[in-house]
Amino acid sequence: MRFDLTDLKLFCEVVDSGSITAGAERSALALAAASTRIRGMEAVLGAPLLTRSRQGVTPTPAGRMLLKHARTLLAQSARMREDLSAYAGGLSGEVKVLANTNALTEFLPEALSLFLAAHRHVTVDLEERLSDEIVGLIAEGVGDIGIVAGTVEVGALQTYPFRTDRFVVATASDHPLAGRRRVSFAEVLDYDFVGLERSSSLQRFLTAKAAREGRPLKLRVQLRSFDAVCRLVESGVGVGVVPLTTALRAVKSMDLAIADLSDDWAVRELRIVIRAEEELRPYARELVETLRA
Repeated sequence: MRFDLTDLKLFCEVVDSGSITAGAERSALALAAASTRIRGMEAVLGAPLLTRSRQGVTPTPAGRMLLKHARTLLAQSARMREDLSAYAGGLSGEVKVLANTNALTEFLPEALSLFLAAHRHVTVDLEERLSDEIVGLIAEGVGDIGIVAGTVEVGALQTYPFRTDRFVVATASDHPLAGRRRVSFAEVLDYDFVGLERSSSLQRFLTAKAAREGRPLKLRVQLRSFDAVCRLVESGVGVGVVPLTTALRAVKSMDLAIADLSDDWAVRELRIVIRAEEELRPYARELVETLRA
């Protein structure tokens, strides 16, 4: 059975993303080449590895077994490269970090810049996910390090405190909520929203919270960053739910009002999650130490 490391990495990326197209993009392969590799793997095995549908792809029983072994082999390959790099002049390799929206936009850039400046031969693969998704993926070995909200159940994963922040409501200075110091998310649902892209973990989280209230989230526009959200909020397009750190930075240059969210979930204790410290490769362990500092 002839599966090379590119085949195995591609297969893992396809399963993790639920799409051959997305898996090909993550693996830096053309879609046609990726499809050919997947079909070739199935031909060699003599059994289908993926169930294909309009919603995407899911692994068959044979695919799940291959996924388990592929992740083990890829982890061993990465560890081998790292061990051998010591003989080639220093540390090198890649560490995969999964983070929720708040951590990714507000806290990780500074910490990662310090780490990457000190480790010129190490790359970081950073991916945004929902906190509960991150816990499952770290447990499965898909990522090395996760940053999640402190409210999620992490099971047997090892955790460390990371940062504390809270979500607030940003409004234009003349908005009906502008004079409020504290407001509930249910009240905010009466107004138009300016939000992040639907694929962002925070936007999916807020949409789910609105659904639990039995209300729609009236999104007027969706943007790529919290700073862009604040700019349109200032223009009166709608209200925005953003981290307090973002709001405090924005009010220095924009005419905004800020109200605390009274919901319990608005306070965000962020935690670092890993499978186990002894399983981390040295550069991943060093990144954890940087994040904790």
